[in-house]
Amino acid sequence: MTRAALRNPHFRLFAGAFLISFSPVFVRLVSVPPTVSGFYRTLFGGAALLLYLLLARRRPRPWAAIWPALAAAGAFFALDLWFWHRSILLIGPGLSTLLANLQVFFMIAAGAVLFHEKPAPIQLLAALLAVVGLALVFGADWFGLEAGYRTGVVLGLLTAMSYAGYLLSMRRARRGAADRLPAAEVAAVSLVVALLLGAAAVAEGSPLSIPTAGDLGWLLAYGVLAHAFGLMAIASSLTEVTAAEVGIALLLQPALSLVWDAVLFARALEAVEVLGVAVTLVAIFLGSQRRAS
Repeated sequence: MTRAALRNPHFRLFAGAFLISFSPVFVRLVSVPPTVSGFYRTLFGGAALLLYLLLARRRPRPWAAIWPALAAAGAFFALDLWFWHRSILLIGPGLSTLLANLQVFFMIAAGAVLFHEKPAPIQLLAALLAVVGLALVFGADWFGLEAGYRTGVVLGLLTAMSYAGYLLSMRRARRGAADRLPAAEVAAVSLVVALLLGAAAVAEGSPLSIPTAGDLGWLLAYGVLAHAFGLMAIASSLTEVTAAEVGIALLLQPALSLVWDAVLFARALEAVEVLGVAVTLVAIFLGSQRRAS
């Protein structure tokens, strides 16, 4: 990996989306409740980033002005994980992931209203095309839904809103940052989320014990690879790309998650699903193109 690639914000954004696409894989591999897996994801990820900061002797930037944004990011991300895991249980990983990634529309709207970033026509087309692609991939789930699907749909939409809130809060926290790698910011947010999810797990009566060494290994990989590295790569790009570009690029996650499901868990892919992945990838490519100035 070259330094030129690491300096490219689009490369870091897509690398982060690639890493977090493994999140459902780790959640499926562990045998702990969903809130507990979210707790250890953020606890281990935050601890890994703190260790990096100590070893690298990195001093965090003055945080007096950005703590509100970091606290908001932590609250939004805790809600994101809490809503998403329960949506999965009610309507399945396919439709819940599709709904969660409607964050693209919230990001485009927020970019236009809050940051005066008028989306280019090609970005609006790309967003719609991406949702069509994901609908081709996951739309069949709708007909197999059981009772309670309305609640699951609402939770999926709340996941999308929460994820957009997290991204926008982190973008505000990163304004004016000189360091390209936001290790301190992501570490702080991670530990806030771990505290909130740990409290939620206790309130739900879910034990925080890790049953097996295998579970410990998967949770460590989940926290370090998907969470720490993935979120740090995404957060490092937020002030260098538009909100619309972020929203569209992160649609890579559900498309790749389907691929990992097929490769690792032998899920049979139908032709319409393959078409949906292809349409989504084309949409992501179009949406990542900067409009002419």
